Amino acid sequence: MMGHTHAMTGAIAWLGLAPPLAALPLLSDTSRFIETGIMATALSPAELIAGAIICAGAAMLPDLDHPSATIAQTFGPVTWLLSKLVSWLSGGHRGATHSLAFAVALGFGAHWLANAYPIGRDVMVVLLIGLALRAIGVGIPGNKLGSAMVNIGMTAGLYAVFLSLGVGYAWLGLAVGVGCLIHVVGDCMTERGCPVLWPLGAKFVLPWKIGIKTGKKFEQKILAPILSVAIIGLLFWRLAPV
Repeated sequence: MMGHTHAMTGAIAWLGLAPPLAALPLLSDTSRFIETGIMATALSPAELIAGAIICAGAAMLPDLDHPSATIAQTFGPVTWLLSKLVSWLSGGHRGATHSLAFAVALGFGAHWLANAYPIGRDVMVVLLIGLALRAIGVGIPGNKLGSAMVNIGMTAGLYAVFLSLGVGYAWLGLAVGVGCLIHVVGDCMTERGCPVLWPLGAKFVLPWKIGIKTGKKFEQKILAPILSVAIIGLLFWRLAPV
């Protein structure tokens, strides 16, 4: 699947799954409890939107194994070099990063980072926002450097807005894990499948064998509009007054 498809499905998964999951004890925002004496068991509207963007960015992470993918172009040479390293470590495209083990490891890793190292957490949040923006096409067509600069500026702006709104990130690990997992599910709908149970080498394709061809008419002209409508509908549903 293409980058924008992965990003949109990540946002959809977050908007659909996060509100009930955010009430789990490990995902409650203890910082608010310290400040107010009230344990936050629900996402604020700002957190819901921030989470959708971050989960969309996380849905790009498995493609770090592909130096030509959208994710590798996000912040210019920095992400390209990172992608080359990940590709070498994971055994090439659709290797270790396209597995359940990768999604679980990154989810727990991000959860630990969010609680133990605020600076590392903030770096990850900024990276994921940037990935989401790049995936949906933010940038200057044909100008990689200009696109990177635009992306950096918008990423910084969004991060500053979330900071001013008091967004907490107790749910960061959930967003990262769900994003990575939804990427793997999406690629299992394509003809090539994914090594879901890596290190086992078998490639899995979903039983109904949709066989989506990456970048072809169905994905660009039919699937993308459907996903866009789904995101808008879920936002209205989740943000509507009770």
